Amino acid sequence: MDDTSSPDAPTGPRRPNARGQGERLREEIVAAAVRMLGELADDEALSLRAVARAVSISPNSVYLYFPDRDALVAAAMERCHAEMLAAADGAEAAQPDPALGLRARILAQAAWVQDHPGIYKVMHESKVGMPFKEVMFTRTTAAVQRCMDAGVAAPGDAATVALDLRTAVIGMLSLRINEPDLPWPPFPEQADRFLAKLVGLAPPRST
Repeated sequence: MDDTSSPDAPTGPRRPNARGQGERLREEIVAAAVRMLGELADDEALSLRAVARAVSISPNSVYLYFPDRDALVAAAMERCHAEMLAAADGAEAAQPDPALGLRARILAQAAWVQDHPGIYKVMHESKVGMPFKEVMFTRTTAAVQRCMDAGVAAPGDAATVALDLRTAVIGMLSLRINEPDLPWPPFPEQADRFLAKLVGLAPPRST
């Protein structure tokens, strides 16, 4: 439940949106939520009233776009997930070799998480439904399948292998955020072990 039952006045004056600019205000609300969730690292700590103050609008204005906090959290996380997905897709596409492409996908995801640890905590610890996260699994499955088709990974059920890989990567990234004092090895080394044990890829040759 959000604490918007007692209206708060916005922190400063805001000109009404011109006709046709409602989508711009929605984007400002989502952007403010993303910033705040990144700092809070906990969606339960977010209030629509605080988001409204950050955008200099009344709390009731937020309800024109989002019926409750969960809907806003989902929209904010969907935007962030799309950014992470784009980074992973771009990194894989830059590698002509499927094995290096899968590795680049995993490393790009980790790099994004390193820059957005609070967002990642919300993305994987929130109780809000986020069905859009399945896209990352689908893309990873396709990447694993390409490795199998190229003969650099043993043939098998690509979806099962991708699910094992996803479990290992998400768990490891979450642990690095929540338990940073553990003696973590460099992420590329750990990722290479996952790829060798779970996918069957040979370690990349040193340059």
